[in-house]
Order: sequence, then structure tokens, then C-alpha cells
Amino acid sequence: MRISPKFMLALTAMITAVSSLFSFLHMHHYHAVFFEVFFHSDSPWMHTLRLFIEAALISLSTVWMIRWSARGAIRRAASWIKELRLGSNGEVTGSPPKNTMIEPLTQEVQQLATRFIEARAAAEAEARLRQAGESLWTPERLKEFARSQLREKPLFVISYREPYQHFRRGRQIECVVPPSGLVTALEPVLRACGGTWIACGNGDADREVVDERDHVRVPPEEPLYTLRRVWVSAGEEKGHYSGFSNEGLWPLCHIAHTRPLFRQEDWELYKEVNERFAMAALEEMEGTDEPCVLIQDYHFALLPRLIKQRRPDARVALFWHIPWPNPESFGICPWKKELIEGMLGADLVGFHIQYHCNHFLDTVDQTVECRVNREHSTVNRQGHATWVKSFPISVAFTQDASSAPTTAAPPDKIALLKGLGVQARYLGMGVDRIDYTKGILERFRGIERFLDKYPHYRGEFTFVELGAPSRTIIKRYNDFITEVDAEVERINNRFQTKEWRPLIVLKKHHSHRDIEPFYRAADACLVTSLHDGMNLVAKEFVAARNDGDGALILSNFTGASRELRGCLIVNPYDSDEIAEAIRQALEMDPQERATRMHMMREIVRDRNIYRWASGLLGELARVPTKLLEKVPV
Repeated sequence: MRISPKFMLALTAMITAVSSLFSFLHMHHYHAVFFEVFFHSDSPWMHTLRLFIEAALISLSTVWMIRWSARGAIRRAASWIKELRLGSNGEVTGSPPKNTMIEPLTQEVQQLATRFIEARAAAEAEARLRQAGESLWTPERLKEFARSQLREKPLFVISYREPYQHFRRGRQIECVVPPSGLVTALEPVLRACGGTWIACGNGDADREVVDERDHVRVPPEEPLYTLRRVWVSAGEEKGHYSGFSNEGLWPLCHIAHTRPLFRQEDWELYKEVNERFAMAALEEMEGTDEPCVLIQDYHFALLPRLIKQRRPDARVALFWHIPWPNPESFGICPWKKELIEGMLGADLVGFHIQYHCNHFLDTVDQTVECRVNREHSTVNRQGHATWVKSFPISVAFTQDASSAPTTAAPPDKIALLKGLGVQARYLGMGVDRIDYTKGILERFRGIERFLDKYPHYRGEFTFVELGAPSRTIIKRYNDFITEVDAEVERINNRFQTKEWRPLIVLKKHHSHRDIEPFYRAADACLVTSLHDGMNLVAKEFVAARNDGDGALILSNFTGASRELRGCLIVNPYDSDEIAEAIRQALEMDPQERATRMHMMREIVRDRNIYRWASGLLGELARVPTKLLEKVPV
């Protein structure tokens, strides 16, 4: 034990006092008699007196030791804790007191102090964030959010398309990341949580890289989560994916005036594939209490109920990426009740916009026996409750893509057009799968009307369509490609010259690198979907325009039109309205165009895809397993 200087001073004073007493006795010749009696007497009372005096001296020494050593150490510890409590920046200039007597207490206080400093720093950071009005979501913020919400539990994602595909290139196997907003949104979550992504394996080398349980660890360069592949035969894919999903549910939900086709054999395969994915999911969830499951899109409407029946403790969400029609339109589906019952197995059903949530609640109310609470957007059925909420999906627009305009010059549009064999002053563009819901024919007719009304733009304006052939095994899609080709030929034959034509269609699967120069160089981007859940092309165009220029012409039948204030909204069926919007975009004052683009970029920046993922995951994590007891009815 370390003896303080104050204690040594007190002990010296006591010894000095005793020495003075003995000197006094010696001076008065009393010391001989005193020592003789005190030390050599055998009388009981003198023996007791000696013990009493020794005990008194020991007690006095102990009191002085506590007073001048332990009490001083405690006082210094109290002063140190006070400095912690009153510190303004989370830093302490002093160090914890060093004293072996109170060392255990010091260690505990030091641990508490460390946590106190960390908590105060986090609170101050949060306060600064709120004060600045900062709401930007990033992959890093999403990772931390996922960890806190899931409490270190794995996440299970189910989608038809997989996040990684393996293809054979000669003797080598190449891993490819397909372009997908879904992958961009959910990959950071899986990387953070170490979960499992369950998807259909469709790469030609997918079977070669999995283990005996059909697992492969991804990403290949730094494996962080598991991809579980489910195998679907060509016949099953034709019935489930091409048949019921894309010839039945797709046109049914998009209301694009293409008749849905419902075949009994397709329905049977749809049920079979949903059951197979359910069994795969249940296998993966074994040993996990209260697992969180995110099911993606219309390919798996039956899956929530199949999982919930066997694992009632699971938190299950279904996100529906396409529109939801009104009850009358949905009512033509022969298996509408089975689909609704399957979806209501989920604890949370998500759509892009509230309008689709409302249609879903109306459809549920007219299809099955249940209690619909529109104020709280919940459905109570057979002892289970389902929340219905909107989560607008977006693109990966982060702080790296600053909302401030850049001085970097956009790609040379004259050179781009020259590379396509035309000369023009103005460039319009569109990016779509070649799908009858995208309003491609209506867009071309609007351009034709624009050239009719404003003939001075002939030879000046060219529109480039970057179209990706899609679902070509379905007859309606092959027929539509033929219609597009015929319409392009007809319009070009009306207006084209030796060095110019109004329409160019590039039919292939375009990478982001292919599309980016057109996004950045175009005077106007046309998105004229006849019906869309969101339409990410509109947001991709806005995110790409870091020069602050360009105009967006957007169909009022897209979910994006409800968010992107600053775009020019049109009815895609109205050719005159499209023509006027093109003229307005080309003749708009540069300052107004910049103001509109800045407004849209702020919206896309704030509501990016990481915010979408956090909202969906956060709502699911907050759902109690016994939801019915918590939901007002």
C-alpha cells in the first residue's frame, strides 16, 4: 500500500510528541520510576493498562491512515468522476486515482466512465445530425441499422432472381452480378447480417459451384453471406414464371389493356414452385428463433402463408414491386382468394405508393372475410394481423453523387449521335425493357405529333430508345417487338433525310456503362409507362445529371410521378400532351431547368435505395410475433 506524505507527516508528529513526553519525564527524574513500574510491574492492572495503551496507539494509527490515505484517494476519485460529469467534450484531462485499497472500485468506475463518454459522443453526434437536418442513408449507415434492428440474427431474403450468377466462359467460370435495384438495396443488409439469400439458380454454371446443400458463399472476393439456390426445371419455369406470373399476374396488375391469360396447369406449377421455395426457406431457418424473412415480388404470393403456417414465430414481409389494381380488375383472376390468403400470411405487405396500398385493402375487403382497419392500414384475419404500408423504392444516390452541379462537361451528344449515323442538335432518350406496359408505342406517336406540330425541329431532334428484349418466349412480347419495329419504320419513313432520322432503337441488353453517356448528354428523358409501380429509369436519369441540366418527361401513371416534383408530367395516351412536353423541355429557360433538376436530385438523394431498405427492415423488426394483440381493431 502506498503511504501518503500527509500520513508520514502525522506519524512523525506523533513520535515527536512521545519523545517530548519522555524528555519531560527524564528532566524531572520521573522516568526511572515510570519505566520501572510500566514495563516491569507484574500487577494485573498494569498489564491491562499496557494492552490498552498499545490498542489505542494501533487504533490511532489506523484512523490516521484512513484519514490521510484512503479518504484522500476517495476524494480524488470523486473529483475525477465530477470532471467526467461536467466535461463538455467527452474528454478528461486527469487520470483515474491509483490506490491499491480502492483499485477494484477504480476499475469499475473507469469502465463506466468509458461507456459514459461513448454514450455522450453518440448523443452529441445524433444531435448534430438532427440540427443539420441530415437524413442521408448510406450503405454504412444501413449496415449499422441492420445490426441494431436484427440483434445479430441472420436475415433471410427470398427472390426469384439471384444476386450472383455463374457462367462458363471457355474453361473458366465467371461470377456475374446482374443489374438489379433489388440487389443494390439488400446486399448491404446481407453483408452486415451474414444471412441467407434464397433464389432460383439459372446461370449455366450455377450447379458447378454449390456444395451438397446447394449453398455458395458470396461475394466471391469476400464471402459474407450464403446464397441458397433452388432448382426449377424449364417446364416449371415456363408455367410458374412465364405463364402464371408474367402472362397472368403481370398484365392483370398493370392494367395495360393486354388480356391476362390464366391456365390451370400454370396455376398448379405456380403453387408447386412456391411450395419448393417454402421448404428451402424452412430448412435454412432451422435453429433460428424468430427469423426475419423478406419475400420479393409477385412470383411468391403464396409463400408468406406457407412459411407462417410452419413457423408462426417468423417475422415475414412481402414486398410487391408492381402496381396493385382496383378490386374489380383483380376480381377476374380465378384464384384471387388463394392469392390474397397467401399474402395475408405475411406480417407486413409493402407497396411503392399508398395508392396501391388502398387498392389492396379494398381488394382484401371484397375477397375474404376479415376486418380491415383503414386508419392503421391493417387486416385482421383468423387470429393474425397484417400491416400494409408504402415504401417507395429508389436508386443508390449517396453523398458521393453530390447534389451540387459539377463543372465537368457532359458527354458530347453530337458525337454520340454521329456514332449512330445521324446529325442532330437535340437528343431525347428512353431506357426500357421492350414491354407493352412501358408506353413505347405511345411515346413514338407523341414524337411524331411533335414533329407534325413543330416542323422546324425536323432534322434537329433525334430520339434514341435503349431497349432490352424481354421474356421473348412469351408470344405477346414477340408480337410487341414486331409492332415496335413496324412503328419505328413507319415514322422514320415519314421524316428521315439522308443525314437524319427521328427514331433510333438500340435493341440489346445495355450495361450501366452503355447507358450513362446518354443519361448525361440528353436534353430530355421520356418515361411514358402506361402503368408502373415506381419506374427507376426516371430516378436513374436524375441521379446521373450532376451537371444540373436536362429535363424529365414522366407519365402520370408511374409511382415516381408522385415523388419527383420538377418533372413534366404527361398522360402517355395523349400524343398532343407529349408533343407539348417535348417542346417545353427543349425551349425551357436554362435557369428553370436547373431549378427543376436540383429539386428532383434533392428528392432522389434523400429517398435513396438505402432508405427504402431501412424502412422495410425497420418496420419488420418492430412487428411483434403475436401481432393481433397489439393492433387496434
